[in-house]
Amino acid sequence: MHAGVLRILGKATSINVRKVLWTCAELGEPYTLEEWGSGFRETDAPEFLAMNPNALVPVIVDGDFVLWESNSICRYLASSRDRADLLPSAPAARASVEQWMDWQATELNTSWRYAFVGLVRKNPDFSDPERIARSVKSWNRMMALLDRQLEQSGAFVTGRDFTVADIVIGLSTHRWFSTPMERPELPHVTRYYDRLSERSGFTAHGRNGIP
Repeated sequence: MHAGVLRILGKATSINVRKVLWTCAELGEPYTLEEWGSGFRETDAPEFLAMNPNALVPVIVDGDFVLWESNSICRYLASSRDRADLLPSAPAARASVEQWMDWQATELNTSWRYAFVGLVRKNPDFSDPERIARSVKSWNRMMALLDRQLEQSGAFVTGRDFTVADIVIGLSTHRWFSTPMERPELPHVTRYYDRLSERSGFTAHGRNGIP
């Protein structure tokens, strides 16, 4: 039992908030979205910093429990709602899902950051053509790694079944396809993206807002 309706603090255009919204869609979990971040209430407000000292979205409030970090939130929601289909309870299967979620948060995110901020956000501090090119090359290399994994797994990141790993990596895959840059042909990633697009949670939250 969870006291009250889940509160999500953030904004629907944030890629990390969209992970949580998509997770809730897969769970059939009701929630209220309280808009915080650029263009809305500022996250450096004392009441927000009391919940997340990093001043970043998303944050969830589930009864009297407060949690930040989007991948941790996705894992918590699947586990606390007893959805072993999304986050297995068996140690090895769960570790495999968490491994790919950690890869998304570290290796994959690190690879695309400079190119995305420069090419999409148009931040002048990320405009060095050589650094953009290196970031694009690294990003494409990470996606080629994902392509090989999908070839082996057969459908989703860790196997035939959809898990929370596909939520976080699915959003990153959308970002890769939507960024104006040269990309290699990765047939397994393309089929994966099409497969995700059959899920209503992905079409609602994975492909909306700022890519």
